[in-house]
Amino acid sequence: MTIPLWNDRSLSTEQRVDALLAELSLEEKAAQLGSYWKRPTLGDAEGFAPMQSTFEEGRDPFEAAVTDGLGHLTRPYGSAPLDGEEGVANLRTMQQAVVAGSPHGIPALVHEECLTGIMAHGATTYPAAIAWGASFDPALIGEMGERIGTDMRAIGAHMGLAPVLDIVRDYRWGRIEETMGEDPYLTGVLATGYVRGLQSTGTIATLKHFAGHAASRAGRNHAPVSIGMRELHDMDLVPFEMAVRHGEVGSVMNSYADIDGTPPAASHWLLTELLRDTWGFEGTVVADYWAVSFLQSMHRVVEDDRGAALAALRAGLDIELPETTTYPHLVGAVRDGELELEVLDTAVRRILRQKVELGLLDEDFDAATTGETIELDSAEGRALARRMAEESIILLDNAHDLLPLTRSLPQSAEADAQAPAGPLSIALIGPAAVQPRSFLGCYSFTNHVLSRLEDNGTSVHVPTLTEALGAEFPGASLTTTAGTDFLDPDTSGIAAAVAAAQAAELAVLAVGDLAGLFGAGTSGEGCDVESLQLPGAQHELVEAVLATGTPVVLVLVTGRPYSLGAYQGRAHAIVQAFMPGEEGASAIAGVLSGRVNPSGRLPIGIPNGVGGQPGTYLSPVLAWESDGISNLDPKPLFPFGHGLSFSRFEYSDLQLSVEQIAADGTVEISATVTNTSDRDGKEVVQLYLSDPVASVVRPLKRLVGFTKVGLAAGESARVSFQLHADRTSFTGPDLQRIVEPGEFRVRLGASSEDMTLEGSFRIGGEVRVLSPGRHVLDTPATVSPVALRALEELAPQDQMTPSTSAAVVGEGL
Repeated sequence: MTIPLWNDRSLSTEQRVDALLAELSLEEKAAQLGSYWKRPTLGDAEGFAPMQSTFEEGRDPFEAAVTDGLGHLTRPYGSAPLDGEEGVANLRTMQQAVVAGSPHGIPALVHEECLTGIMAHGATTYPAAIAWGASFDPALIGEMGERIGTDMRAIGAHMGLAPVLDIVRDYRWGRIEETMGEDPYLTGVLATGYVRGLQSTGTIATLKHFAGHAASRAGRNHAPVSIGMRELHDMDLVPFEMAVRHGEVGSVMNSYADIDGTPPAASHWLLTELLRDTWGFEGTVVADYWAVSFLQSMHRVVEDDRGAALAALRAGLDIELPETTTYPHLVGAVRDGELELEVLDTAVRRILRQKVELGLLDEDFDAATTGETIELDSAEGRALARRMAEESIILLDNAHDLLPLTRSLPQSAEADAQAPAGPLSIALIGPAAVQPRSFLGCYSFTNHVLSRLEDNGTSVHVPTLTEALGAEFPGASLTTTAGTDFLDPDTSGIAAAVAAAQAAELAVLAVGDLAGLFGAGTSGEGCDVESLQLPGAQHELVEAVLATGTPVVLVLVTGRPYSLGAYQGRAHAIVQAFMPGEEGASAIAGVLSGRVNPSGRLPIGIPNGVGGQPGTYLSPVLAWESDGISNLDPKPLFPFGHGLSFSRFEYSDLQLSVEQIAADGTVEISATVTNTSDRDGKEVVQLYLSDPVASVVRPLKRLVGFTKVGLAAGESARVSFQLHADRTSFTGPDLQRIVEPGEFRVRLGASSEDMTLEGSFRIGGEVRVLSPGRHVLDTPATVSPVALRALEELAPQDQMTPSTSAAVVGEGL
């Protein structure tokens, strides 16, 4: 029996695409650029996306919408609490309808959200992306991406709508938890790791949100972006270019927010000239949900849905998500001569190419590859989630040497000898102590879907901090009280919290965020804030517990940084956990006990005051130094890159291989890092670059390299960075990327404010103009085998010997 050419695997992808494209009608072509979302009725809830209710009325039922085929199926797993078997059965039924409706039997590509794991009921929920940033570990992020991709392919999903590459510019923005922080280079390296891991399984990754999304005015969701082209190129576009050129990502999603009056969904310069022609992107551009319709309803740059469809397609936006609202007008536009057939065919060719490469046009295509038993939260998945949580927890302050905890408080040999008989008494206080949802991000199934339906429990087992501390300290006397809620201003429970703290030897005070959507939480999409004070009555709770005089470990379980200036020096220790996932409670408890030696570092600064001076460390002189000109000090309480350890690390012997390089040369920057303590640990070695004099204003310093190094007690390593001259480049006065001659200063240490090791080199010659899309984007790091043990060879954390010291040398605060 002869099979159609497009089903013949012996032919090349392009041959199969050409054969199928030649057979499709205009209606079938337009259908391939559309999508459908079968979603539950949410009653009075606002929905899963902005203005969802606007598109509910009058839309075609699923069976009518697939009469000419379909490009994408939107979130068949991520919309209702189906177990794995139910989800696969539902997907098979939907794909059968799509194939039957398509005159040429073309299945739909299935996409799901996967920022904290597959957003499906019962799937492993990993730490939020801001915790990825805190890990500073691209290999670990890649491992997570690979596991997520494997599980997605098993259940028939082909594309994941992750990662988020938005660069934080304002700490008040609700979606900070979805980002990897405030630094473009850190974000680009980690995002590339995730993309490579996910796509190694045959799953397409999608970069979000292209571009400038996090720079919205006043930190408001879906607000205009007023930044210049220089900031756009040197800040927001950096991680996208890295993930496109180094990660070879398969999909990009536009940003809602307009950039200086131009919505990205209608920007030919952004979606075609830059993304495709300059960077070489070959995948599909997909719309953020209803972004094409928003060109008319929100941005008002077109008159109607037909105008929106034409503007988006011509700009280079291929697929309309989450459902086909405007793209049916493309058929009439071609027939009326308003749209060139070639423009339509170019976009259709891209989606067909992906379907061929994913096996959707193979004769033996099956909607899912899984067997009868589906385990989306496997033991291996939970173990990885725990490792990620442990790598991301940040010890911000331990000035009183309280951690790791021993029987006596504070730690000392004399105190141990005089310790009272009986178990250690701990008062566990705060809303994050009793609500496990606090550990999960907005794009977890629990917080994104389940909490909006009648069942507001957790999709997977998420131990509470009470359970984790009970397991970590089995002999302790543990009393738990919430004291207050996350958002509720009611303070009536604070008295009980004070009483519990007064009756205990130690108070563990766990406060922070509960993720939600559009104001239903304290963090997440549409949950923006005016103040960086802890939400609800949590500030009052912290103040009341600190006033008892009982030693306090302040634990922040948050999606954004909050002002901690009022608490520093009063809390005996401060631990930051950025929404650490389903195993987060165990990781936090492990840090408190010393089982886990903390190695997380801040991917975003922690502000001092509540009013915020919302900004980031990537600041020029005018944004950093006031010198009496302003009464406001913008510097953070804890800077980008900061984090303490139970080990001690010393930096020494900074060397630069040459004093001067050419405008296309490379300098090697190296130093020795030594673990001077009696405990194995990990240090994040960070390389910062400063450009003292430039033709345009430059930030005082910026991260240009980093590596996470594992050192056993007493071991040393030689850490070297290969810094190419391209890494000094920036967008010059005429908006060309240039390498300028002159002096450049480097600092190598433990945070953006660490002044331990400093050096300089020069670039000689003339200004060099870089070819667009061709410059060096990364700074390779190597660790020499100077009595060094690789990270994977380190002893498990629970086998490490506790140390009474908790200082990191050179933290220049």
